[in-house]
Amino acid sequence: MSFLTRIRINTARTGARRLLSSPQAMHAAVLASFPDLMPSDGTVHDRQRVLWRLDHRARAEVMLYLVSPTRPDLTHMVEQAGWPAVATPDNPGWQTRPYSAFLDRLATGDRWAFKLTANPVHTIRRTPDEPRKITAHLTAVHQMRWLLDRQDTCGFRILEKTDDLRLLPGGMTYHGKHEHHGDRYALSVGNQHSLAFDKKRNNTAKQRGKPVTLVTVTYDGRLEITDPALLRRTLTQGLGRAKAYGCGLLTLAPLIAAPRQPT
Repeated sequence: MSFLTRIRINTARTGARRLLSSPQAMHAAVLASFPDLMPSDGTVHDRQRVLWRLDHRARAEVMLYLVSPTRPDLTHMVEQAGWPAVATPDNPGWQTRPYSAFLDRLATGDRWAFKLTANPVHTIRRTPDEPRKITAHLTAVHQMRWLLDRQDTCGFRILEKTDDLRLLPGGMTYHGKHEHHGDRYALSVGNQHSLAFDKKRNNTAKQRGKPVTLVTVTYDGRLEITDPALLRRTLTQGLGRAKAYGCGLLTLAPLIAAPRQPT
């Protein structure tokens, strides 16, 4: 069983600003929504975990999405970062819907719009003897390639633009021997953020873990399902690294037909 949850964050509240400024604090608040999770954990079962993502639609319109194997209780988050005075038993301040029925209906060939916030990284080393180091992709070209390289193993293919929507012949440019597909696919990369914070070992400020640094980007695009089972796994288990800090949650939405051009 899986659930999809949405809550709007009240950005005017002090508690909301604290959560929005700290992936570590938001991570802890998300996990506190599940009584069967320990604070240091992120999974309910070996193959299922809690995924979350913040969507900043406007300055005062921030949505938090969760995908989880059990139904959450976000009462504490409404009290800290929502509108508790208007919450009722029928409308507690968040919406949760069963996700499994939607996942079961996914079929090969279906086309959807998608959104994903991810932490695109790769490993490098300067000399053969040096240990490999994980480092972030910093350019849109490489960030796009990171997702394109993973689409087959995630159960989908990103759709290509039609010729009339491309600005470049074939949608590609060349830098030396390397192809760049910035105008080939129905895919955009934006909202890059660099995050740095201390991972606390406990609630005391004196004891901190290793500093965490992340680069996150948001992908918007269109996809076609190639393997429903793989895509279901991607939708419930996430894509890429840093899932505890708001990365990896892929969501689907119906495609909106482009308006007809006047004749």
